[in-house]
Amino acid sequence: MVAHLSFDDWMLALHVLSAFAYVAGIVLFWVLVVAVRKTDTPEGTIRMGPMVQVGNVAVGIGAGGTILLGIWLAFRLDSYAIWDGWIIAAIVLWAIAGAIGGRTGKEYTAGMDKAKELQAAGQTGPSAELLAINRTQRGVILHAAASVAILLLLIDMIWKPGA
Repeated sequence: MVAHLSFDDWMLALHVLSAFAYVAGIVLFWVLVVAVRKTDTPEGTIRMGPMVQVGNVAVGIGAGGTILLGIWLAFRLDSYAIWDGWIIAAIVLWAIAGAIGGRTGKEYTAGMDKAKELQAAGQTGPSAELLAINRTQRGVILHAAASVAILLLLIDMIWKPGA
């Protein structure tokens, strides 16, 4: 027997898949946060660039897919309304996570910029200044806050309090 999925079922599946991509990107950034804390050379810092791009794509697709498809589903499905408290909470948490995540990216971009500057100047050895930038405490705190916002968003979306 073959199950026939409606267009709405596909949109819900893509919404959930987007959430997985968002969380995967956040987890990847945690791996990079831990890895860069031990990195004191320009080459080591720059080498993480491709993985940062993968994380950026995962978060971008995940964030965009969750908000666009989520709002679309809220309008499309009779069982949900955009003004439901849990949907408003989800939108607010999504915006908070995105804003904090943007600040986090700026904190860690400073290390990449410094590494490129050192490499252009021909300094390839260990740099205490680069290590200090890579160990940004503010970046860790911001990423933790964004992660908490995403966790609260997931809790909201799974249990739909007040629905």
